[in-house]
Amino acid sequence: MRYPIVIHKDSDSDYGVTVPDVEGCFSAGETLEEAIDMAREAIECHLEGMLMDGEAIPVPTSMEAHQQNKDYSNGIWALVDIDLSKLPVKSKRVNITIPERLLNAVDQYAKKHGETRSGLLAHAVTEYMSAHR
Repeated sequence: MRYPIVIHKDSDSDYGVTVPDVEGCFSAGETLEEAIDMAREAIECHLEGMLMDGEAIPVPTSMEAHQQNKDYSNGIWALVDIDLSKLPVKSKRVNITIPERLLNAVDQYAKKHGETRSGLLAHAVTEYMSAHR
C-alpha cells in the first residue's frame, strides 16, 4: 500500500510528518529523508498495532483528495510504500481453492510488481475488507 504523507517544516523545528489516512500517526526527522524514513516506521508500527487489535487497516486515499484539506496546505507531499505482508504479525499457512487461471494472473501480477503471492493476496483482501465494512 502506498500512503500519502504531508511534511511541514517551521524555521525553528525538525520536519514534522502527518499521515492523513492513519488517524493518530505522526512522525518527524531532522532531514527530509529522515522524516520520510521515520514516517515509514511510524506507519508500520501503527498498522501492526491495528492488526493486533483486530482493527481494519485504512485504505490510502489519493494525494489529490488530501491536498484539498486546508490543514495540509503548504506541505510537501510524498508517498510511502508499506508491504503489509512484512509486518511482524504472526502469519498462518492456509489451503485455498482458486481457479488456475486466476492463480496464474495473481502470480504474474505479483512478479511484475515485486510482490509475493501471499503478500499480494493479503494486500487485496485487506483493501477489499476495508472498502466493504
